[in-house]
Amino acid sequence: MSIEWVNSAIDDLRAWGRAQGVEVDADEVRLLCDYASDYLNVNKLADFTPATFDELLLSIYPRKVIAPPESAQETVAAGRTLVRYLQESGEVGDETAAAMRERLDDIETRMPQALADPANFGMAKSLFSSIGPEALEQSIAIPSGEVPDLGEAPCDCPGCMPRPAVRLAAPEALEEELRGVPLLAELDRGAVPYLEGLSAPGDPLGRWAAVVAHLVEGDTKGEVTGSAELDEELHDLFDMFYRVQAPVPAEVIGEYLDELVDHEVDVPAVLDRLAWCGLVRVTGDEAELTPAAVWALREHYLALGLDAPQAPDLAEADARGLIEGLLDGVPAELAEDDIDRWLAARSPGEAAAELLGAASGAPAVARGIAVTIVDRLGAEAEPALRGVLDDAELRPHAIHWLTARGLPAPQLTHDELLWVSVDMLALALPAAEEAPDMFAENMAASGPTAQMIEEMWQVDHPDVVEVLELLGRSLPDTATAKAARKAAFKARSRAIR
Repeated sequence: MSIEWVNSAIDDLRAWGRAQGVEVDADEVRLLCDYASDYLNVNKLADFTPATFDELLLSIYPRKVIAPPESAQETVAAGRTLVRYLQESGEVGDETAAAMRERLDDIETRMPQALADPANFGMAKSLFSSIGPEALEQSIAIPSGEVPDLGEAPCDCPGCMPRPAVRLAAPEALEEELRGVPLLAELDRGAVPYLEGLSAPGDPLGRWAAVVAHLVEGDTKGEVTGSAELDEELHDLFDMFYRVQAPVPAEVIGEYLDELVDHEVDVPAVLDRLAWCGLVRVTGDEAELTPAAVWALREHYLALGLDAPQAPDLAEADARGLIEGLLDGVPAELAEDDIDRWLAARSPGEAAAELLGAASGAPAVARGIAVTIVDRLGAEAEPALRGVLDDAELRPHAIHWLTARGLPAPQLTHDELLWVSVDMLALALPAAEEAPDMFAENMAASGPTAQMIEEMWQVDHPDVVEVLELLGRSLPDTATAKAARKAAFKARSRAIR
Protein backbone atom coordinates (compact mmCIF):
# COMPACT_ATOMS: atom_id res chain seq x y z
CA MET A 1 0.00 0.00 0.00
CA SER A 2 1.01 3.60 -0.29
CA ILE A 3 1.92 4.64 3.24
CA GLU A 4 2.20 8.27 2.16
CA TRP A 5 -1.35 8.82 0.95
CA VAL A 6 -2.86 6.91 3.87
CA ASN A 7 -0.85 8.87 6.44
CA SER A 8 -1.77 12.15 4.73
CA ALA A 9 -5.44 11.18 4.59
CA ILE A 10 -5.53 10.29 8.28
CA ASP A 11 -3.83 13.56 9.25
CA ASP A 12 -6.36 15.53 7.20
CA LEU A 13 -9.23 13.52 8.68
CA ARG A 14 -8.06 14.20 12.23
CA ALA A 15 -7.75 17.92 11.51
CA TRP A 16 -11.25 17.93 9.98
CA GLY A 17 -12.61 16.10 13.02
CA ARG A 18 -11.13 18.65 15.41
CA ALA A 19 -12.49 21.54 13.35
CA GLN A 20 -15.97 20.01 13.07
CA GLY A 21 -16.15 18.64 16.59
CA VAL A 22 -16.52 15.14 15.17
CA GLU A 23 -15.12 12.15 17.04
CA VAL A 24 -12.92 10.29 14.57
CA ASP A 25 -11.86 6.67 15.06
CA ALA A 26 -8.62 7.22 13.19
CA ASP A 27 -7.30 3.70 13.75
CA GLU A 28 -10.41 2.10 12.26
CA VAL A 29 -10.45 4.48 9.29
CA ARG A 30 -6.74 3.86 8.74
CA LEU A 31 -7.46 0.12 8.55
CA LEU A 32 -10.16 0.79 5.95
CA CYS A 33 -7.72 2.80 3.88
CA ASP A 34 -4.89 0.29 4.33
CA TYR A 35 -6.97 -2.63 3.09
CA ALA A 36 -8.55 -0.62 0.30
CA SER A 37 -5.05 0.27 -0.85
CA ASP A 38 -3.68 -3.27 -0.49
CA TYR A 39 -6.49 -5.18 -2.14
CA LEU A 40 -8.83 -2.85 -4.05
CA ASN A 41 -6.43 -0.59 -5.97
CA VAL A 42 -7.49 2.49 -4.02
CA ASN A 43 -4.63 4.97 -4.29
CA LYS A 44 -6.35 8.11 -3.00
CA LEU A 45 -9.50 9.00 -1.11
CA ALA A 46 -11.36 9.92 -4.29
CA ASP A 47 -11.00 6.30 -5.44
CA PHE A 48 -13.51 5.14 -2.80
CA THR A 49 -16.86 4.04 -4.27
CA PRO A 50 -19.98 2.44 -2.77
CA ALA A 51 -18.73 -0.94 -4.00
CA THR A 52 -15.46 -0.39 -2.12
CA PHE A 53 -17.30 -0.62 1.19
CA ASP A 54 -19.07 -3.83 0.10
CA GLU A 55 -15.75 -5.49 -0.69
CA LEU A 56 -14.01 -4.14 2.39
CA LEU A 57 -16.58 -4.94 5.05
CA LEU A 58 -18.27 -8.06 3.71
CA SER A 59 -15.33 -9.80 2.06
CA ILE A 60 -11.92 -8.50 3.10
CA TYR A 61 -12.61 -7.71 6.77
CA PRO A 62 -14.12 -11.13 7.54
CA ARG A 63 -11.08 -12.81 5.95
CA LYS A 64 -8.37 -10.53 7.30
CA VAL A 65 -9.41 -9.00 10.60
CA ILE A 66 -9.82 -10.87 13.84
CA ALA A 67 -12.85 -9.20 15.41
CA PRO A 68 -16.00 -10.38 17.20
CA PRO A 69 -19.34 -9.94 15.40
CA GLU A 70 -20.39 -7.15 17.75
CA SER A 71 -17.51 -5.00 16.51
CA ALA A 72 -19.26 -4.56 13.16
CA GLN A 73 -21.23 -1.58 14.45
CA GLU A 74 -18.03 0.25 15.40
CA THR A 75 -16.44 -0.46 12.01
CA VAL A 76 -19.51 0.69 10.09
CA ALA A 77 -19.62 3.85 12.21
CA ALA A 78 -16.04 4.59 11.17
CA GLY A 79 -17.10 4.04 7.57
CA ARG A 80 -19.90 6.58 7.97
CA THR A 81 -17.44 9.11 9.40
CA LEU A 82 -15.18 8.54 6.41
CA VAL A 83 -18.10 9.07 4.02
CA ARG A 84 -19.01 12.34 5.71
CA TYR A 85 -15.44 13.50 5.40
CA LEU A 86 -15.25 12.42 1.75
CA GLN A 87 -18.36 14.44 1.00
CA GLU A 88 -17.49 17.57 2.98
CA SER A 89 -13.93 17.65 1.65
CA GLY A 90 -15.16 17.34 -1.92
CA GLU A 91 -13.50 13.98 -2.58
CA VAL A 92 -16.88 12.53 -3.64
CA GLY A 93 -20.11 14.13 -4.77
CA ASP A 94 -23.42 14.22 -2.89
CA GLU A 95 -24.95 11.47 -5.01
CA THR A 96 -22.01 9.12 -4.45
CA ALA A 97 -21.99 9.87 -0.72
CA ALA A 98 -25.71 9.04 -0.52
CA ALA A 99 -25.10 5.74 -2.29
CA MET A 100 -22.26 4.96 0.14
CA ARG A 101 -24.53 5.59 3.13
CA GLU A 102 -27.19 3.34 1.64
CA ARG A 103 -24.61 0.56 1.22
CA LEU A 104 -23.38 1.01 4.79
CA ASP A 105 -26.93 0.72 6.14
CA ASP A 106 -27.22 -2.64 4.39
CA ILE A 107 -23.71 -3.73 5.41
CA GLU A 108 -24.47 -3.00 9.08
CA THR A 109 -27.13 -5.74 9.06
CA ARG A 110 -24.93 -8.30 7.27
CA MET A 111 -21.43 -7.71 8.61
CA PRO A 112 -21.88 -9.41 12.04
CA GLN A 113 -22.83 -12.65 10.32
CA ALA A 114 -19.88 -12.36 7.94
CA LEU A 115 -17.48 -11.86 10.86
CA ALA A 116 -18.95 -14.85 12.69
CA ASP A 117 -18.94 -17.25 9.74
CA PRO A 118 -15.95 -19.65 10.08
CA ALA A 119 -15.98 -20.10 6.30
CA ASN A 120 -14.61 -16.57 6.08
CA PHE A 121 -11.64 -17.27 8.37
CA GLY A 122 -9.07 -17.38 5.62
CA MET A 123 -5.36 -17.99 5.77
CA ALA A 124 -4.66 -14.33 5.18
CA LYS A 125 -6.77 -13.38 8.17
CA SER A 126 -5.13 -16.23 9.98
CA LEU A 127 -7.31 -18.53 11.92
CA PHE A 128 -5.59 -17.24 14.97
CA SER A 129 -3.96 -13.86 14.52
CA SER A 130 -0.93 -14.92 12.60
CA ILE A 131 -1.16 -13.93 8.97
CA GLY A 132 -2.15 -10.99 6.82
CA PRO A 133 -0.63 -7.51 6.47
CA GLU A 134 -0.99 -6.98 10.20
CA ALA A 135 1.26 -9.98 10.81
CA LEU A 136 4.18 -8.06 9.34
CA GLU A 137 3.47 -5.16 11.63
CA GLN A 138 3.26 -7.36 14.70
CA SER A 139 6.46 -9.31 14.06
CA ILE A 140 8.60 -6.68 12.39
CA ALA A 141 7.77 -3.32 13.89
CA ILE A 142 5.51 -1.35 16.20
CA PRO A 143 1.92 -1.82 14.95
CA SER A 144 0.35 1.22 13.36
CA GLY A 145 -1.74 3.19 15.83
CA GLU A 146 -0.21 1.62 18.95
CA VAL A 147 1.80 3.64 21.43
CA PRO A 148 5.38 2.35 21.66
CA ASP A 149 6.56 1.29 25.09
CA LEU A 150 9.65 3.41 25.52
CA GLY A 151 10.51 2.13 28.97
CA GLU A 152 13.35 3.85 30.74
CA ALA A 153 15.82 6.18 29.09
CA PRO A 154 18.36 4.16 27.09
CA CYS A 155 21.52 3.37 28.99
CA ASP A 156 24.67 5.24 27.92
CA CYS A 157 26.66 2.03 28.08
CA PRO A 158 27.31 0.94 24.47
CA GLY A 159 27.05 -2.74 25.39
CA CYS A 160 23.64 -2.58 27.01
CA MET A 161 21.30 -2.11 24.09
CA PRO A 162 22.41 -2.84 20.54
CA ARG A 163 21.04 -0.28 18.13
CA PRO A 164 18.80 -1.53 15.36
CA ALA A 165 19.88 -1.42 11.76
CA VAL A 166 18.66 1.72 9.99
CA ARG A 167 17.90 2.44 6.35
CA LEU A 168 19.77 5.47 5.03
CA ALA A 169 18.62 7.86 2.34
CA ALA A 170 20.82 8.38 -0.73
CA PRO A 171 23.48 11.12 -0.33
CA GLU A 172 21.87 13.29 -3.00
CA ALA A 173 18.52 13.08 -1.19
CA LEU A 174 20.19 14.02 2.08
CA GLU A 175 21.92 17.03 0.53
CA GLU A 176 18.60 18.17 -0.94
CA GLU A 177 16.98 17.86 2.49
CA LEU A 178 19.74 19.87 4.11
CA ARG A 179 19.18 22.75 1.70
CA GLY A 180 15.82 23.29 3.34
CA VAL A 181 16.99 23.26 6.98
CA PRO A 182 16.51 26.76 8.54
CA LEU A 183 19.26 26.19 11.11
CA LEU A 184 21.86 25.70 8.39
CA ALA A 185 20.69 28.78 6.51
CA GLU A 186 21.10 30.83 9.68
CA LEU A 187 24.47 29.22 10.31
CA ASP A 188 25.64 30.34 6.87
CA ARG A 189 24.72 33.90 7.83
CA GLY A 190 26.76 33.63 11.03
CA ALA A 191 23.65 33.93 13.17
CA VAL A 192 24.10 30.77 15.31
CA PRO A 193 26.76 31.63 17.91
CA TYR A 194 26.63 28.28 19.68
CA LEU A 195 27.73 26.60 16.42
CA GLU A 196 30.54 29.03 15.74
CA GLY A 197 33.28 27.45 13.69
CA LEU A 198 30.93 25.16 11.77
CA SER A 199 29.76 27.72 9.23
CA ALA A 200 32.63 27.37 6.75
CA PRO A 201 31.60 25.99 3.35
CA GLY A 202 32.73 22.50 2.42
CA ASP A 203 31.30 19.01 2.39
CA PRO A 204 27.60 19.57 3.33
CA LEU A 205 27.16 16.13 4.82
CA GLY A 206 30.40 16.36 6.76
CA ARG A 207 29.39 19.72 8.19
CA TRP A 208 25.94 18.38 9.05
CA ALA A 209 27.47 15.44 10.93
CA ALA A 210 29.57 17.89 12.94
CA VAL A 211 26.53 20.09 13.65
CA VAL A 212 24.44 17.19 14.93
CA ALA A 213 27.31 15.84 17.03
CA HIS A 214 27.62 19.27 18.69
CA LEU A 215 23.85 19.56 19.23
CA VAL A 216 23.81 16.13 20.87
CA GLU A 217 26.98 16.32 22.93
CA GLY A 218 28.00 19.99 23.14
CA ASP A 219 27.12 22.65 25.72
CA THR A 220 24.33 24.50 23.93
CA LYS A 221 22.91 26.16 27.09
CA GLY A 222 19.26 25.75 26.08
CA GLU A 223 19.68 27.27 22.61
CA VAL A 224 18.33 24.11 20.95
CA THR A 225 15.18 23.28 22.95
CA GLY A 226 14.75 26.43 25.02
CA SER A 227 15.77 24.57 28.18
CA ALA A 228 19.37 24.08 29.25
CA GLU A 229 18.38 21.01 31.26
CA LEU A 230 16.62 19.46 28.27
CA ASP A 231 19.49 20.31 25.92
CA GLU A 232 21.70 18.14 28.12
CA GLU A 233 19.32 15.21 27.57
CA LEU A 234 19.21 15.42 23.77
CA HIS A 235 21.45 12.38 23.46
CA ASP A 236 18.88 10.20 25.23
CA LEU A 237 15.95 11.75 23.38
CA PHE A 238 17.50 11.21 19.95
CA ASP A 239 18.72 7.76 20.90
CA MET A 240 15.12 6.84 21.75
CA PHE A 241 13.89 8.10 18.37
CA TYR A 242 16.73 6.23 16.64
CA ARG A 243 15.82 2.96 18.34
CA VAL A 244 12.06 3.19 17.88
CA GLN A 245 12.28 3.90 14.13
CA ALA A 246 8.62 4.89 13.97
CA PRO A 247 6.55 8.02 14.54
CA VAL A 248 6.06 8.59 18.26
CA PRO A 249 2.92 10.33 19.61
CA ALA A 250 3.59 13.70 21.22
CA GLU A 251 1.89 12.48 24.39
CA VAL A 252 4.38 9.64 24.69
CA ILE A 253 7.28 12.00 23.99
CA GLY A 254 6.02 14.22 26.82
CA GLU A 255 5.90 11.28 29.22
CA TYR A 256 9.41 10.29 28.16
CA LEU A 257 10.78 13.79 28.69
CA ASP A 258 9.16 13.97 32.12
CA GLU A 259 11.49 11.13 33.10
CA LEU A 260 14.52 13.07 31.89
CA VAL A 261 13.97 16.56 33.33
CA ASP A 262 12.47 18.00 36.49
CA HIS A 263 10.29 20.70 34.94
CA GLU A 264 7.18 20.65 32.77
CA VAL A 265 7.99 20.48 29.07
CA ASP A 266 6.07 22.30 26.33
CA VAL A 267 6.28 19.37 23.93
CA PRO A 268 4.86 21.13 20.81
CA ALA A 269 7.27 24.03 21.28
CA VAL A 270 10.24 21.69 21.73
CA LEU A 271 9.29 19.70 18.64
CA ASP A 272 8.93 22.92 16.63
CA ARG A 273 12.45 23.96 17.63
CA LEU A 274 13.87 20.54 16.78
CA ALA A 275 12.08 20.63 13.43
CA TRP A 276 13.60 24.06 12.75
CA CYS A 277 16.98 22.47 13.40
CA GLY A 278 16.23 19.76 10.83
CA LEU A 279 16.28 17.01 13.45
CA VAL A 280 12.66 15.84 13.57
CA ARG A 281 9.64 15.99 11.32
CA VAL A 282 6.24 16.45 12.90
CA THR A 283 3.14 14.99 11.30
CA GLY A 284 -0.09 15.69 13.12
CA ASP A 285 0.48 14.74 16.75
CA GLU A 286 3.46 12.47 16.03
CA ALA A 287 7.17 13.05 15.48
CA GLU A 288 10.15 11.10 14.19
CA LEU A 289 13.74 11.72 13.15
CA THR A 290 14.35 13.21 9.72
CA PRO A 291 16.35 11.06 7.28
CA ALA A 292 19.22 13.54 7.64
CA ALA A 293 19.14 13.20 11.44
CA VAL A 294 19.20 9.41 11.20
CA TRP A 295 22.22 9.60 8.93
CA ALA A 296 24.07 12.07 11.18
CA LEU A 297 23.33 10.14 14.38
CA ARG A 298 24.66 6.96 12.82
CA GLU A 299 27.82 8.84 11.82
CA HIS A 300 28.10 10.07 15.42
CA TYR A 301 27.72 6.57 16.86
CA LEU A 302 30.31 5.19 14.46
CA ALA A 303 32.72 7.99 15.39
CA LEU A 304 32.32 6.96 19.03
CA GLY A 305 33.14 3.37 18.13
CA LEU A 306 29.59 2.14 18.74
CA ASP A 307 27.81 -0.50 16.70
CA ALA A 308 25.30 1.16 14.33
CA PRO A 309 24.41 -1.29 11.55
CA GLN A 310 22.87 -0.25 8.25
CA ALA A 311 19.77 -2.10 7.05
CA PRO A 312 19.99 -3.59 3.54
CA ASP A 313 17.54 -2.69 0.79
CA LEU A 314 15.38 -5.80 0.73
CA ALA A 315 13.85 -4.86 -2.61
CA GLU A 316 17.14 -5.87 -4.22
CA ALA A 317 17.28 -9.28 -2.54
CA ASP A 318 16.01 -12.61 -3.82
CA ALA A 319 12.91 -14.14 -2.23
CA ARG A 320 14.86 -15.88 0.51
CA GLY A 321 16.76 -12.68 1.29
CA LEU A 322 13.52 -10.70 1.40
CA ILE A 323 11.94 -13.14 3.85
CA GLU A 324 15.03 -13.37 6.04
CA GLY A 325 15.38 -9.59 6.06
CA LEU A 326 11.79 -9.12 7.16
CA LEU A 327 12.26 -11.69 9.91
CA ASP A 328 15.39 -9.90 11.12
CA GLY A 329 13.28 -6.85 11.85
CA VAL A 330 12.31 -3.93 9.62
CA PRO A 331 10.08 -0.97 10.56
CA ALA A 332 6.59 -1.34 9.09
CA GLU A 333 6.83 1.52 6.59
CA LEU A 334 10.21 0.32 5.29
CA ALA A 335 8.92 -3.25 5.11
CA GLU A 336 5.92 -2.18 3.07
CA ASP A 337 8.07 -0.12 0.71
CA ASP A 338 10.55 -2.98 0.29
CA ILE A 339 7.75 -5.44 -0.47
CA ASP A 340 6.05 -3.07 -2.91
CA ARG A 341 9.29 -2.46 -4.82
CA TRP A 342 10.23 -6.15 -4.75
CA LEU A 343 6.86 -7.09 -6.25
CA ALA A 344 7.00 -4.27 -8.79
CA ALA A 345 10.19 -5.74 -10.26
CA ARG A 346 8.43 -9.05 -11.06
CA SER A 347 5.28 -10.28 -12.67
CA PRO A 348 2.73 -11.75 -10.22
CA GLY A 349 3.54 -15.25 -11.46
CA GLU A 350 7.29 -14.75 -11.04
CA ALA A 351 6.87 -13.25 -7.58
CA ALA A 352 4.62 -16.08 -6.39
CA ALA A 353 6.92 -18.76 -7.79
CA GLU A 354 9.99 -17.24 -6.12
CA LEU A 355 8.29 -16.75 -2.75
CA LEU A 356 6.71 -20.19 -2.68
CA GLY A 357 10.00 -21.74 -3.70
CA ALA A 358 11.72 -20.03 -0.79
CA ALA A 359 8.90 -21.07 1.56
CA SER A 360 9.03 -24.77 0.68
CA GLY A 361 10.58 -26.60 3.60
CA ALA A 362 11.12 -23.38 5.55
CA PRO A 363 10.12 -22.87 9.21
CA ALA A 364 6.51 -21.85 9.83
CA VAL A 365 7.32 -18.18 10.49
CA ALA A 366 9.24 -17.82 7.22
CA ARG A 367 6.53 -19.70 5.33
CA GLY A 368 3.93 -17.41 6.84
CA ILE A 369 5.76 -14.29 5.68
CA ALA A 370 5.97 -15.71 2.15
CA VAL A 371 2.29 -16.65 2.07
CA THR A 372 1.37 -13.24 3.46
CA ILE A 373 3.07 -11.53 0.52
CA VAL A 374 1.66 -13.98 -2.03
CA ASP A 375 -1.80 -13.21 -0.68
CA ARG A 376 -1.43 -9.70 -2.11
CA LEU A 377 -1.17 -11.03 -5.66
CA GLY A 378 -4.05 -11.26 -8.10
CA ALA A 379 -5.32 -14.10 -10.25
CA GLU A 380 -2.34 -13.74 -12.62
CA ALA A 381 -0.34 -15.75 -10.08
CA GLU A 382 -2.71 -18.74 -10.36
CA PRO A 383 -0.27 -21.06 -12.22
CA ALA A 384 2.37 -20.65 -9.51
CA LEU A 385 -0.16 -21.51 -6.79
CA ARG A 386 -1.37 -24.56 -8.68
CA GLY A 387 2.26 -25.58 -9.01
CA VAL A 388 2.57 -26.17 -5.25
CA LEU A 389 -0.60 -28.22 -4.76
CA ASP A 390 1.63 -31.30 -4.52
CA ASP A 391 3.70 -29.72 -1.72
CA ALA A 392 2.14 -30.95 1.54
CA GLU A 393 3.14 -27.83 3.48
CA LEU A 394 2.07 -25.29 0.88
CA ARG A 395 -1.00 -27.11 -0.47
CA PRO A 396 -3.45 -25.81 2.20
CA HIS A 397 -2.26 -22.25 1.66
CA ALA A 398 -2.57 -22.61 -2.11
CA ILE A 399 -6.09 -24.04 -1.78
CA HIS A 400 -7.16 -21.09 0.31
CA TRP A 401 -5.57 -18.63 -2.12
CA LEU A 402 -7.45 -20.14 -5.05
CA THR A 403 -10.74 -20.39 -3.16
CA ALA A 404 -10.54 -16.78 -1.96
CA ARG A 405 -10.35 -15.62 -5.58
CA GLY A 406 -13.22 -17.77 -6.78
CA LEU A 407 -10.91 -20.05 -8.75
CA PRO A 408 -11.41 -23.83 -9.00
CA ALA A 409 -9.66 -25.54 -6.11
CA PRO A 410 -9.62 -28.88 -4.29
CA GLN A 411 -11.38 -29.17 -0.96
CA LEU A 412 -9.24 -29.13 2.15
CA THR A 413 -9.32 -32.52 3.82
CA HIS A 414 -9.84 -32.71 7.57
CA ASP A 415 -6.19 -33.68 8.06
CA GLU A 416 -5.05 -30.72 5.96
CA LEU A 417 -7.23 -28.36 7.96
CA LEU A 418 -5.69 -29.64 11.18
CA TRP A 419 -2.17 -29.28 9.76
CA VAL A 420 -2.67 -25.74 8.55
CA SER A 421 -4.26 -24.79 11.88
CA VAL A 422 -1.07 -25.87 13.64
CA ASP A 423 1.00 -24.11 10.99
CA MET A 424 -0.82 -20.83 11.50
CA LEU A 425 -0.43 -21.04 15.24
CA ALA A 426 3.27 -21.83 14.83
CA LEU A 427 3.59 -18.60 12.87
CA ALA A 428 1.97 -16.77 15.77
CA LEU A 429 4.37 -18.16 18.38
CA PRO A 430 6.86 -15.23 18.50
CA ALA A 431 4.11 -12.59 18.75
CA ALA A 432 2.24 -14.69 21.33
CA GLU A 433 5.29 -14.87 23.56
CA GLU A 434 5.76 -11.10 23.34
CA ALA A 435 2.08 -10.18 23.86
CA PRO A 436 0.30 -13.09 25.59
CA ASP A 437 -2.74 -10.99 26.55
CA MET A 438 -3.33 -9.94 22.94
CA PHE A 439 -2.93 -13.52 21.79
CA ALA A 440 -5.47 -14.69 24.39
CA GLU A 441 -7.95 -12.08 23.14
CA ASN A 442 -7.48 -13.28 19.58
CA MET A 443 -8.06 -16.86 20.67
CA ALA A 444 -11.31 -15.83 22.33
CA ALA A 445 -12.43 -14.08 19.13
CA SER A 446 -11.60 -16.75 16.56
CA GLY A 447 -9.53 -19.53 18.04
CA PRO A 448 -9.80 -23.23 17.18
CA THR A 449 -12.62 -25.28 18.62
CA ALA A 450 -12.04 -27.67 21.49
CA GLN A 451 -12.72 -30.61 19.17
CA MET A 452 -10.07 -29.41 16.72
CA ILE A 453 -7.55 -28.91 19.53
CA GLU A 454 -8.18 -32.42 20.86
CA GLU A 455 -7.21 -33.81 17.44
CA MET A 456 -4.14 -31.62 16.82
CA TRP A 457 -1.79 -33.99 18.64
CA GLN A 458 -1.94 -36.32 15.64
CA VAL A 459 -0.60 -33.67 13.21
CA ASP A 460 2.82 -34.36 11.75
CA HIS A 461 4.18 -30.84 12.25
CA PRO A 462 7.52 -29.97 13.92
CA ASP A 463 5.93 -27.28 16.08
CA VAL A 464 2.84 -29.17 17.22
CA VAL A 465 3.99 -29.66 20.83
CA GLU A 466 4.99 -26.03 21.24
CA VAL A 467 1.72 -24.87 19.67
CA LEU A 468 -0.42 -27.02 21.97
CA GLU A 469 1.54 -25.93 25.03
CA LEU A 470 0.97 -22.31 24.01
CA LEU A 471 -2.75 -22.93 23.71
CA GLY A 472 -2.76 -24.64 27.09
CA ARG A 473 -1.24 -21.50 28.63
CA SER A 474 -3.21 -18.94 26.67
CA LEU A 475 -6.77 -20.05 26.02
CA PRO A 476 -9.19 -18.13 28.23
CA ASP A 477 -11.68 -21.01 28.40
CA THR A 478 -10.40 -23.38 31.09
CA ALA A 479 -11.92 -26.52 29.56
CA THR A 480 -10.42 -25.82 26.15
CA ALA A 481 -7.05 -24.94 27.71
CA LYS A 482 -7.12 -28.26 29.57
CA ALA A 483 -7.86 -30.06 26.29
CA ALA A 484 -4.81 -28.34 24.75
CA ARG A 485 -2.56 -29.46 27.60
CA LYS A 486 -3.78 -33.05 27.27
CA ALA A 487 -3.21 -32.92 23.51
CA ALA A 488 0.31 -31.57 24.09
CA PHE A 489 1.04 -34.54 26.37
CA LYS A 490 -0.18 -36.94 23.68
CA ALA A 491 1.92 -35.18 21.04
CA ARG A 492 5.04 -35.44 23.19
CA SER A 493 4.37 -39.12 23.85
CA ARG A 494 3.84 -39.73 20.14
CA ALA A 495 7.16 -38.05 19.35
CA ILE A 496 8.95 -40.19 21.97
CA ARG A 497 7.60 -43.41 20.49
